[in-house]
Amino acid sequence: MKRLLATTGALALSALPLSAQNFDDPEEFARQQEQLQAEPEGPEGQPWLQHIGGEMVETADLGIEAPATVCFSNAGVNNPWRVVGFTNMNQELANHDSIGEFIHVDAEGSDDKQIADIDDLLAGGECDVMIVSPNTTAALTPAVERACEAMPVIVFDRGVNTDCPVTFVHPVGGYGFGIQGAEFIAENVEEGSDVLMLRILPGVDVLETRYSAGRRILEEAGMNIVGAEFTDGDNAQTKSIVEDYLQRGNIDAVWMDAGATAVAAIEAFEDSGYDIPVFVGEDQQDFLRKWQDEGMTAIAPTYPTYQWRTAIIAAARVIEGEPLPGPEWVLPQPAITQENLAEYVNPAMPPLHYAMCGCDEMENYPEAWGGN
Repeated sequence: MKRLLATTGALALSALPLSAQNFDDPEEFARQQEQLQAEPEGPEGQPWLQHIGGEMVETADLGIEAPATVCFSNAGVNNPWRVVGFTNMNQELANHDSIGEFIHVDAEGSDDKQIADIDDLLAGGECDVMIVSPNTTAALTPAVERACEAMPVIVFDRGVNTDCPVTFVHPVGGYGFGIQGAEFIAENVEEGSDVLMLRILPGVDVLETRYSAGRRILEEAGMNIVGAEFTDGDNAQTKSIVEDYLQRGNIDAVWMDAGATAVAAIEAFEDSGYDIPVFVGEDQQDFLRKWQDEGMTAIAPTYPTYQWRTAIIAAARVIEGEPLPGPEWVLPQPAITQENLAEYVNPAMPPLHYAMCGCDEMENYPEAWGGN
């Protein structure tokens, strides 16, 4: 049986019904918990080139001639995480002479459009290598399998239900994100403390696994989970939910499965006259600055946008016939903590910039990412 390979950066609903998917897999939970602690292989200080475990895949016999055309079927550039990532990708292209033309098609968050995009790319016959960031796992699997029959395929960010790609590039995963945040809460509040869990959307594989891992750890630590609410990623709705819970009683910690609305949640405490509790956010600049300015007790688990660089690097290695980690290229997934917070706060970058981009030494940084 092929193992479900599914992670995500954007927030698209999964194609499978919730009942058909296992978002609470003890074996995968344990695997990712171990990977979080593993020492990655690869050049120090360049996590986009590192990998955790896995074997090497040989590509010398794939017969691709440089300069080659790389086609990228993208789930979308429809949220700040993906905007930062796509900028990383475009800037990384300049480092690889083996990549001639780069063709990008944007599915705009639609399974149907992405399937049609891939079929159009295959019909056009221009692509030598294809990179795919699937909109949803199940729906895109057949299209990826068709692409694999025609050329080497690299999947990243989210996965598919097939092992035909040369490699699947992704950080540790959703369980890892959930583990990091919940363990931090358990270490910083007393047993029996009240924890509010804020979620974005139901049915998104990596968000569901973040939630299942976080809830498991919080319950095992004896926390009182006062609620688990969906915010739809909306600042006003997030703030309203937090204010409602504050009217009901105390909140000692807030766990989030994605930190895009973390600042709105913090403002709900401030506007209501409450101290800011222990907080789990993410590596957006607005949250990191708020954390630093207010002296919060917080952590920012990450789903690093530097993986977009790795997808291009993997394509270049395929063209050049060089080995690469596979069938999964598992990247390190560090968290931002109080100890390293100052390294990632950068007032010159936009509020929605993701700090774990691995881009700050690239040639056109910070201007290409909207910084100054």
